[in-house]
Amino acid sequence: MSSDIPFQGVLGIIAILLLAWLCGGMQRQSWKVIAAGLGLQFLFALLLLKVGPFQQVLLLLNRGISALIRATETATAYVFGFVGGGPAPYAVTEPGNIGSLAFTALPVLLLLSVLSALLWHWRVIPVVVNAFSKVLQKSFGLSGEVGFGAAANIFFGMVESPLLIRAYLHSMTQAELFILMTCGMATVAGTVMGLYATLLTGVIDTPLSHILVASVISAPAAIMLAMMMKPLDEVLSVSVTDATARAEHDLHYDGNMDAIMRGTADGMKLLVNIVATLVVFVGLAALADEVLSLLPAVYGQAITVQGIFGVVFAPLMWLIGIPWEEAFTAGQLMGTKTILNEFIAFVNLQAAPLSEHSRIIMTYALCGFANLGSLGIMIAGLVTFCPERRKEILALSPMSIVSGTLATTMTGAIVGLIL
Repeated sequence: MSSDIPFQGVLGIIAILLLAWLCGGMQRQSWKVIAAGLGLQFLFALLLLKVGPFQQVLLLLNRGISALIRATETATAYVFGFVGGGPAPYAVTEPGNIGSLAFTALPVLLLLSVLSALLWHWRVIPVVVNAFSKVLQKSFGLSGEVGFGAAANIFFGMVESPLLIRAYLHSMTQAELFILMTCGMATVAGTVMGLYATLLTGVIDTPLSHILVASVISAPAAIMLAMMMKPLDEVLSVSVTDATARAEHDLHYDGNMDAIMRGTADGMKLLVNIVATLVVFVGLAALADEVLSLLPAVYGQAITVQGIFGVVFAPLMWLIGIPWEEAFTAGQLMGTKTILNEFIAFVNLQAAPLSEHSRIIMTYALCGFANLGSLGIMIAGLVTFCPERRKEILALSPMSIVSGTLATTMTGAIVGLIL
């Protein structure tokens, strides 16, 4: 099922730009920044989704992540037995209930974390990040450390990326800090890309390609919208080369084995954090629904948290290209992602009654860390790196969820127009 009207996503792009302008206090805007942001998003989307050689690279990455998932399944079955995907010791009547999320899907984070550490040690990731950061710096007139931090968000998380440039966090302007925070909210870490691709296998074709492309496209969207909401007043003179050198000095591994062991430890922390967050936020959502159940039903339907956000987000979902009859379902997914997290939203997307085109748009719209739980993690990390800027970080944090959400929804609109 396609959009209700031709080029429906264009309305979404215009609406998102207007929302960013309103949230920024209707300040005078730089058309150069807007042109650079939209131009890079369309360019990256066309190259990665339509040009043969780039598509082949993405297909190769999909094959690699499939091999990684199979390797993880072998390991979890060996370590955890049937709850980790191994053969059951009894006759199974409900195969869908035998697996355990914590022991089957989530352990892929461990291998991804190790691979990320090895690729950094082998200087593969620094080279790619350096190339992206130069493009972003030239396009938006950013300083080297902000360009590097923004590019690093495509591959690292919202805490790991600031960690790479923590030496510069103390001297960044508020506008530069807001750009970095928005990029953290609008992208996902490389360590969870494989996990989300696992969840979306069978839901959309080549899921890893779409997850990776989503982070790439959302980076310039995040910078553009952050600069619209809080224009740059001044820019530091640090070069990309200096920022890259400082990052490689700060994140250093003493050989392959050190990268493997530290990557395993970091992956374990992330896995435990995700499991604990899932338990807490799913429980809180269920508790909120219990409270809302005390209210009278509306049109025969019980009031739920998902239902409320379905209504709130439905108009925006229609604007980015979702048919109106599916907009409420898409709005529920967006609400789940914002209040809970994107992991639960992707789980719900598996069974959502959406058309193939809408599933692809929602994959991009949901692919970001802009939610309350991730915001808390980002605040804790940034305050740890530069405690003297605690008040500024706390003041900018709520708006970063808004800018991050607008960035991913704009990415969804653009991809919906291209595919």
